[in-house]
Amino acid sequence: MAATRAMAVARQTTCCLLSKRPFSLSSKSHITNLCFNNKRVFLSSKRVFSCRAIYNPEVQIKVEGQPGTLDYRVFFVDNSGKKISPWHDIPLQLGDGAFNFIVEIPKESSAKMEAATDELYTPIKQDTKKGKLRYYPYNINWNYGLLPQTWEDPSFANSEVEGAFGDNDPVDVVEIGQTQRKIGDILKVKPLGVLAMIDEGELDWKIVAISLDDPKASLVNDVDDVEKHFPGTLSAIRDWFRDYKIPDGKPANKFGLGNKAANKDYALKVITETNESWAKLVKRSISPGELSLV
Repeated sequence: MAATRAMAVARQTTCCLLSKRPFSLSSKSHITNLCFNNKRVFLSSKRVFSCRAIYNPEVQIKVEGQPGTLDYRVFFVDNSGKKISPWHDIPLQLGDGAFNFIVEIPKESSAKMEAATDELYTPIKQDTKKGKLRYYPYNINWNYGLLPQTWEDPSFANSEVEGAFGDNDPVDVVEIGQTQRKIGDILKVKPLGVLAMIDEGELDWKIVAISLDDPKASLVNDVDDVEKHFPGTLSAIRDWFRDYKIPDGKPANKFGLGNKAANKDYALKVITETNESWAKLVKRSISPGELSLV
């Protein structure tokens, strides 16, 4: 991992859609021609697919079960109707310097949704505890989800963050834009900073980002810009994730890196390292354990 840290963050390793073969993309290219789709597509099988992929209208979602039940799943499918994994098959980057972000929990929601990393095709589902659905004690105030093709390695102790080990999940993203998104939306975002949350001894990175279609996106390019144009947001995010377990009788979460959000360069370093960890995982250089690689 030491070699990983020496890598320049200007280049990111990523993979093609429907392929797990890594290749390298430059982050210097410019962002043009965003495609927005939010329509319903009816196929001959009478199943309803909702197409909400901003970067790629060919990726759709297929809902199984009812929201608020143990059977509820949000699957991702390609334009042939074949299920794909939002964790493994959606590319991290498309070569324009932005990253793909998959929404699991829309802002102003309280259901604790997550990618089911131990199930085939890693659909989004509601988290459970002792057989019951989990909810946050209060609504989350930002769009929340994951970066595909990233993985926080539970065998790696991060010497920069109190020696904490990865939490065995994709990297989380807090998207601070003004629009309430939907479960399964795929947004192009740019990272602005990162918080190093330590949850019961596990390192659980929180990338702070903004969607490129947000009206303020051009104004914020690093962590200092967030405080200028979204005053109080960084401390609000930290405090929310610090305290959300307290109503359940658990201790507050902690944060490394001086209890502050690190800058964009550090966030890019985190993304690079966790993408490389994911590449080792899918190559089975590291044992996947119960994780699904399909």
